[in-house]
Amino acid sequence: MKEKQIGITVKKEDDSSEWYTQVIQRADLIEYTKVSGCYVLKPNAYAIWEIIQKYFDAKIKKSGVKNAYFPLLIPESLLKKESKHIEGFSPEVAWVTHAGDSKLDERLAIRPTSETIMYDSYSKWIRSHKDLPLRLNQWCNVVRWEFKNPVPFLRSREFLWQEGHTAFATKKEADEEAREILKYYKQVLEELLAVPMIEGIKSEKEKFAGADYTLSIETFLPTGKAIQGATSHGLGQNFSKVFNISFLDEENKKQYVWQNSWGLTTRTIGVMIMMHSDNKGLVLPPRVALNKVVIVPIIFENTKEKVLKVCDEIKKELSKHNPILDDRDDYSAGWKFSDWELKGIPIRIELGPKDLENKEVILVRRDTHEKIKVKIKDLSKKIDEILEEIQANLFNKAKKFLDSSIVEVDSISKLKDAVKNKKMGYAPWCGSRECEETIKAKADGAKSLNIPFNQKDPKKRCFACEGKAKYYAYFAKSY
Repeated sequence: MKEKQIGITVKKEDDSSEWYTQVIQRADLIEYTKVSGCYVLKPNAYAIWEIIQKYFDAKIKKSGVKNAYFPLLIPESLLKKESKHIEGFSPEVAWVTHAGDSKLDERLAIRPTSETIMYDSYSKWIRSHKDLPLRLNQWCNVVRWEFKNPVPFLRSREFLWQEGHTAFATKKEADEEAREILKYYKQVLEELLAVPMIEGIKSEKEKFAGADYTLSIETFLPTGKAIQGATSHGLGQNFSKVFNISFLDEENKKQYVWQNSWGLTTRTIGVMIMMHSDNKGLVLPPRVALNKVVIVPIIFENTKEKVLKVCDEIKKELSKHNPILDDRDDYSAGWKFSDWELKGIPIRIELGPKDLENKEVILVRRDTHEKIKVKIKDLSKKIDEILEEIQANLFNKAKKFLDSSIVEVDSISKLKDAVKNKKMGYAPWCGSRECEETIKAKADGAKSLNIPFNQKDPKKRCFACEGKAKYYAYFAKSY
């Protein structure tokens, strides 16, 4: 059988867009469809999402959140109940207008987000302070249709996510939960995906439509653009007053609930790919690799049986890492090496007849390409150690990159220079919506990312309008 050519044909640093497209297809993550912006998540990609799901789901359930499911189709009258909310989403909404050949009496929105459909139910379920808190989450898909240039994972028209929607008797409880969930999101990105994040609050202009405030985690990618990792919104009483989600308190007085909503999407997979992967293909942090090890036997006819027997024994010994034994005999070992590097398997084990004589194998790390000789008897322990080393190395490398990408700026011209040099700006800022519009217009489309927590009064003028600065904020071009 003739071996087909595999591998990435462009460099990440030369053409990141084409590089990314090749990585997600050749690592067998994505299949394009006939609907622009809608993709097939192949098993290699969906396995990553399942690991993220399991990790985050365990955290929120331990915190007291329960899972539920609400309808995909939302009546237009419900979607329009909260005016700021629908104003923010109206360009993105896809509508169902017909059933067969019959026109519907009322248009149905294909879920862009579920506040309105869920809160209609919440208004029926909550009557007393004893019904609170109500903390529900759903794992589902959403459709948002506004943009012209979709990018798989990063900006797709249909994507998978979780959305949490909670109601509390007091603002204090709601605020505490919004921060708690943001902490979990940061752990997903940092501890699972090895991507460092910056926590903060969004500007008034960039906050979620209908929210009092939006908390976010953000990072900066080697492409020279920032990207949002996840958001947690403090909705205040904006929706509860519109949907009449009220309760009688302990003194029998009517009160409106305080609400949050929060979401994490399959975008996280794209963030991970962009941050870690290289010119040989996908690089997977071990904690989200379904198969952490691949075993490639070096086969010669006279030693084939012995080598494969030991490879099979190794596979059984390493079963907790879900290893793959690549015993295909119609591909060369070199081709297999390239294939598994392309798919991002964290550790490759090579075993040939000479290795067998020496009772050792060769381990190859996907992150550094380092080759290590290991005695077969020590293999299990060594694999555990190296997987942890790879996870830590990917995070530390990404953290070093993030830190080196931040430039303190004191003028729009310096922010513009930072953007041109593929950096992100950190600047004293007044925070006004008008000022942010000016920044975006004059700094090549750079916008505020977030305003980091725990900062001191800058005691400076705003870098853009010379007004009094309220705080420091991050600015960059972003996805």
